[in-house]
Amino acid sequence: MTIRPILIHPDPRLKKKAEPVTEVTEAHHELARDMLETMYDAPGIGLAANQIGVMERLLVMDCIKEEGADPRPMVLMNPEVTWASDELSTYEEGCLSIPEQYADVERPAEVKVRWLGLDGEMHEEQFDGLWATCVQHEIDHLDGKLFIDYLRPLKRQMITRKMQKLKRERARV
Repeated sequence: MTIRPILIHPDPRLKKKAEPVTEVTEAHHELARDMLETMYDAPGIGLAANQIGVMERLLVMDCIKEEGADPRPMVLMNPEVTWASDELSTYEEGCLSIPEQYADVERPAEVKVRWLGLDGEMHEEQFDGLWATCVQHEIDHLDGKLFIDYLRPLKRQMITRKMQKLKRERARV
């Protein structure tokens, strides 16, 4: 397993729509292992493949945060929301590609998602709470959308300028 570098906004790959996975291969198993290790190391609760420069519709997530609780790593390929509740919820979201920046984002409180698993089978599950927010956030990544795209233009520009400065500082090191 390898911890992979996470792309920082603005990077054009973060704004591109990822390509569907057509066949589950050993490379997808390896990618999923690397992504989970990268996500846990960051630390984060979700990571989309395009955040590490792989333009395929694959995401990983694990929203178990309770001390001592067993982790629940999930790998979703070609995920799609098949149902969303009318009820909305607001979470303060962050992103591994936009470090140390947070903002309230309103999304459906519950969603049903269908996806292809590493076992080659289709799966479907209904998510609520943090899980619902996380899966929607990661599917947005696969569609080339960032959580800051939900913000007012001025706030979005301010965060983008901070990320450009961060990238310049990291490039000097």
